[in-house]
Amino acid sequence: MTRPASPLATPPEETPGHGLLTGKKVVVTAAAGTGIGFATARRVLMEGADVLVSDFHERRLGETVEKLQAEFGDRQVCSFICDVSSTEQVDALISSAAAQLGRIDVLVNNAGLGGETPVADMTDEQWDRVLDITLTSTFRATRAALRYFRDADHGGSIINNASVLGWRAQRGQAHYAAAKAGVMALTRCSAVEAADDGVRINAVSPSIAKHPFLAKVTSDDLLDELASREAYGRAAEVWEIASVVAMLASDYSTYMTGEVVAVSSQRA
Repeated sequence: MTRPASPLATPPEETPGHGLLTGKKVVVTAAAGTGIGFATARRVLMEGADVLVSDFHERRLGETVEKLQAEFGDRQVCSFICDVSSTEQVDALISSAAAQLGRIDVLVNNAGLGGETPVADMTDEQWDRVLDITLTSTFRATRAALRYFRDADHGGSIINNASVLGWRAQRGQAHYAAAKAGVMALTRCSAVEAADDGVRINAVSPSIAKHPFLAKVTSDDLLDELASREAYGRAAEVWEIASVVAMLASDYSTYMTGEVVAVSSQRA
């Protein structure tokens, strides 16, 4: 007997903003393009925040700012070109964001790099590159933000982008899964330390989110297979991930820290 399609097999309409982040100043890394970073920047603007977006791709970052300014003309949209593999540039990102926005209330660490390579065929360079961009860059930005929050003495929130692959196995993804598991551990440990300064640190752990960049680095067959494993029989829309990020950034989650929230409909 064929299982009937879930009522949520068709993505719902995007939930409108409810002012969850009114007056907040938010920094989102790796926000250029069409993925979770851009959706997060858009979502926090919908919720009343001002935002600074960063990315390594200068042209795409400029296009992203233009799109956001066109839609949210009453909000402040700033940008900063940043290579997250550079400690100097990440430190400069946090300093510039504080200067441009006036303060920082929220940092969203979205930068990450994937790929598909079996362990036996993986080079040191492939391993190092994925770990550096996905895990070490999150550490760099978290460290810089915690120093800022400690000196500013007004508290704040950090949300990291992890992945269900930090918990689950998938062929060809050892480097990415190890990096995302590291993001989860970094989230938990840094949250305990950050509590002393009134800073909350949490993470989202998406299973699969639908956006054009993902299709460029993953085969259609694999994407279809992964989507079929979801209870809804589809991938998440990027705004569905971004909405959870906004909730974690807001005062609706003031007692949550060190948590990794799975944004997933995979069957238990």
